[in-house]
Amino acid sequence: MRYYLIAGEASGDMHAARLMAALVEKDPKAEFRFLGGDKMAALGGTPLIHYKKMAYMGILPVILHARSLLRNMRVCKKDILSWQPDVLILIDYPGFNLSIASYIKKKRPQLPIHYYISPKLWAWKGYRIRNIRRDIDRLYSILPFEKAYYAQKNYEIHYVGNPSLDSVEAFKNSSPDLKSWREKHQLGQKPIIALLAGSRRQEIKDNLPLMLRVAATYPDYQLVLAGAPGIDKDYYDSFIENYDCRLVYDETYYLLAQSKAALVVSGTATLETALFGVPQVVCYALRIGGFLNKIGRKYLIRTPFISLVNLIAEKELVAELVANEYNYERLKTELDKILYKPSFEPEMQEAYGLMRKKLGEPGAAARTAELIYNYLT
Repeated sequence: MRYYLIAGEASGDMHAARLMAALVEKDPKAEFRFLGGDKMAALGGTPLIHYKKMAYMGILPVILHARSLLRNMRVCKKDILSWQPDVLILIDYPGFNLSIASYIKKKRPQLPIHYYISPKLWAWKGYRIRNIRRDIDRLYSILPFEKAYYAQKNYEIHYVGNPSLDSVEAFKNSSPDLKSWREKHQLGQKPIIALLAGSRRQEIKDNLPLMLRVAATYPDYQLVLAGAPGIDKDYYDSFIENYDCRLVYDETYYLLAQSKAALVVSGTATLETALFGVPQVVCYALRIGGFLNKIGRKYLIRTPFISLVNLIAEKELVAELVANEYNYERLKTELDKILYKPSFEPEMQEAYGLMRKKLGEPGAAARTAELIYNYLT
């Protein structure tokens, strides 16, 4: 069968590649055409546009590249209709993908449209449920609590498990040489405080300075910062030049596998940190000031929690410091608990275990591939 996939950013490229590999297991004669990246291309098929030409985040970058984005969208729509796939598979990237789905469903209503990694309507843009009901034939979720959310919206989805389980499990099973990794980065024997400051420049600018200030007050620990893809070393150097802090790229799992504690900006990294069993404080600075900063947590954020760990557990397992709560005193207090309170780590490991059970077993891509293949056959 012919599968057309759209992944508009680096994480989507990774998830789509795993899905493609799983589809080939079910359908050895599978043909692929896609918008995506190098990981997808490595599995074969025909690439149309690289995600790097589409992965613009934030209002200003999107405005500045609007022409290019619209051109890519036109090319994609035309290409889908021309190639005539048996199914269109959308991976995350909701702004672009839901627009594509709307167009294709009008032009070719009989083409099944499946969506892997459902849009986070519970966090923002809940009105998109209308588009999903109208245009999406199957929706596959990687977060267990989304099933109840979508049920309230009268839309049935399939929870397939979380890909982070597969990634972390694969890393652990690969028998990584942690000693050589330490030597490679000239890390001594001091325990590590990991700093995961987000993937975008503004996130890093808003969160990293305070992370460094607080973490640097623990001389018995060494600081290691996880560099995000697409953020150059010079940008990080402007923050860490006055601190004894190592910067590592593309090795976050090596880092988490050896860390005693972590300061993590909200996102998938909070879940990965938990799956490695690392006690963490979740940080989320808001770019607002004065009175708005004081009320930001209560009135500007729609969800009860901001970290995937707490959202999945449906209760507070890890401390979340948001808006005006993200300050020196609070961050120092929470990190003190992790490093100095004897009962903290066993309590945290027990809590992580409860969250882990809610995720189910590894195999998200394989389950999704089976559901897609069975739907088509």
